[in-house]
Amino acid sequence: MSLDTILNQINGRARLIAVSKNVTQNEVISLYNQGLREFGENRVQELKRKSEILSNLDIKWHFIGRLQSNKINQLISLHPSLWQSCDSLEIALEVNKRLNYKLDTLLQINSAKEESKQGVDPSDAIEIYKDIQNRCENLNLIGVMSIGANSDDENEIKRSFEITKNIFDKLKPQGAVICSMGMSGDFNLAIECGSNMVRLGTILYR
Repeated sequence: MSLDTILNQINGRARLIAVSKNVTQNEVISLYNQGLREFGENRVQELKRKSEILSNLDIKWHFIGRLQSNKINQLISLHPSLWQSCDSLEIALEVNKRLNYKLDTLLQINSAKEESKQGVDPSDAIEIYKDIQNRCENLNLIGVMSIGANSDDENEIKRSFEITKNIFDKLKPQGAVICSMGMSGDFNLAIECGSNMVRLGTILYR
């Protein structure tokens, strides 16, 4: 599917983050030359490598993967535009105490309640969000992120998105402005459910 087709489907309703894991810097450059400026990586080492190689380009890098404690210092040194995958209070506290600048952050919610997925339990999300805001002065929480249910049942996927959107709406008074959900296989459904940021990978490189 062409980038123009995808952008027409999104139609300005959501910010497009191009997930550049498993592709080369040349493919990033190709999308950059077509107008994309925000890219996401799920491994700190790969984020470091690509951001250094492409440092002459005005790319905003997002970190979207699970952050291991031994990679915290390296991620902080890279100054990502957005850390999308803060998946617990514990990791938030660890990152916060090592930061010397404000890092825009999303709380990851495991709205599908799948063991294979990271993120906080939906029933705890609002409390944890507020706790991070109160205890982590260097993390600027600006919204939530989730991954849709791994299912062939569209209703089940939709339910997982609706859970996240409901939490997002309740957190708006706390300053939440980003609801990041939707990937290559389900981004249209995610946008229908209220996502305003989608993370697309494979569909961009076909």
